[in-house]
Amino acid sequence: MFRFNFRREISKYTGIYHRKIHSGLEDAGPMASRLKSRSVVRFSGPDTVKFLQGLLTNDVRRFGESSGEKNSAVPTPNMASVTNPPMYAALLTPQGRFLYDFFLYSPSRPDEKLDRTGSGPGSDSGRDGSVELFADVDVDVLDELLETLKKYRLRSKVDIENVAEEFSCWQRYGRNLTGSSSVGWGGGVDRAGESTASGNKYGWQWYKDPRLECLGYRSIFPSDATPPLVEADKETDESNYLLWRLEHGVAEGSAEIPKGEAIPLEYNFVGLNAISFDKGCYVGQELIARTHHRGVIRKRLIPLRFIDSNGKELNQKIAAGAEVVESGTGKKMGTVSTALGSRGMGVMRVEEAFKPSAELAVKDSEEVKVEAIKPTWWPAEWFQQNQSGVAAA
Repeated sequence: MFRFNFRREISKYTGIYHRKIHSGLEDAGPMASRLKSRSVVRFSGPDTVKFLQGLLTNDVRRFGESSGEKNSAVPTPNMASVTNPPMYAALLTPQGRFLYDFFLYSPSRPDEKLDRTGSGPGSDSGRDGSVELFADVDVDVLDELLETLKKYRLRSKVDIENVAEEFSCWQRYGRNLTGSSSVGWGGGVDRAGESTASGNKYGWQWYKDPRLECLGYRSIFPSDATPPLVEADKETDESNYLLWRLEHGVAEGSAEIPKGEAIPLEYNFVGLNAISFDKGCYVGQELIARTHHRGVIRKRLIPLRFIDSNGKELNQKIAAGAEVVESGTGKKMGTVSTALGSRGMGVMRVEEAFKPSAELAVKDSEEVKVEAIKPTWWPAEWFQQNQSGVAAA
C-alpha cells in the first residue's frame, strides 16, 4: 500500500521554503494546508474513553461527558462549540519516551449536526449512544501505530479503524485569521465561510489548535468536501505550515520528535497542553510526573536561525542530528532536530542558548552560525528556572 513519506516529499519544497522565508511568511495569511503528513483513525465502542484514558498523556474523560454534564477542567481554553474542543496528547513507551502524537476530535452529536444552511442543528438523525472519537495521527507510522493500539486493546470493547480514505487533516494559520472561533451553529457563524459550510452532513468545523493560539486552527474534514473558508483563502502547500511551526518551535510527528528517544518535557509538551498531571496512571506516567515535579528542564526544543558571520540568513542544507556547539570551546550546546533553508529547531541547553554572549555554530561547519530564537509563547518561568542555577531533573 502506498504510504506518503513526509521526509521524502518535504525535500522537494526546500526552494519554496527559502523563497517564502524571504517573502515574509511571518506576515502572510490566512493560509490553509491539507496535511498529507497526517492520517485519521476512528475509535468507537463503549470502552473508547476508558481505553484511551489508560494510554495517553492527556485527560480523555471529558469526551465521555454528555451535554448535560459539567465539563471537567480543560487544559487550555478553547472555542465554544456543539462538541468538546479537540485535545492534543501522546502515547509513550513504558520508560516515558515519545512514541506517537494524537489530535483527538469528538464529532458533532447526531442530533446537533449542522443543517443545510450551516447555521443550526439538523434534524435528520438521532443519537445511538455509541462513543466515537477521531484521531489525527502521523501517516508515516500509521500501520505501526494501529498495531500498537490493537496490542493494548486486549478485551476492551473498542473498535479501531483506519479511515484515511474518508477524512483528511487540515490546518489554517498565518496572520489575519478570522476572529470567529468556528464556522457553524454553536460557536458563532462566520458568514464568509457559510457557503462552504452548507450541506456538510458531518457537521465538522474548524477548531482552535489545542496546543497554541499562534498555530491557528485545525480540524479533520471529509475528503470529498471543501473545508469552510478554504475557498476564501489561498490553499497552500504543507511546506508553509512546517515553516510556520519552525518559527514557533513546535514539533509534530515522529519525523521531528524521535520515536522511542524523545523526552516529552524537553519537547515542551506541557506548554503545548498535551499532558495532564491530575488524571492518574497511563503508559510512561511515572517518569513524566517525577521529572516534572523535580524541577528544571534544562534542555528544550528551541527555534533556530542559520546565519553567516555577518548575520545574513543562509540557505544551506543542515542535516537533522547535526550538533550545535559553542564556537570558541567546541562544547556541545544541543542538536538540530529539523532544518529547512535558514530556519530550524533543535533541542538545546536553554541557559547557554540564550546567553547574550553566546556564539553558536554547527559542528564541522563553523561558517554556519546558529541563532537561538526566544519563542513568544514560552512561560516566563521557563527562562527564570534556567537562570536560577537549580540542578536539572
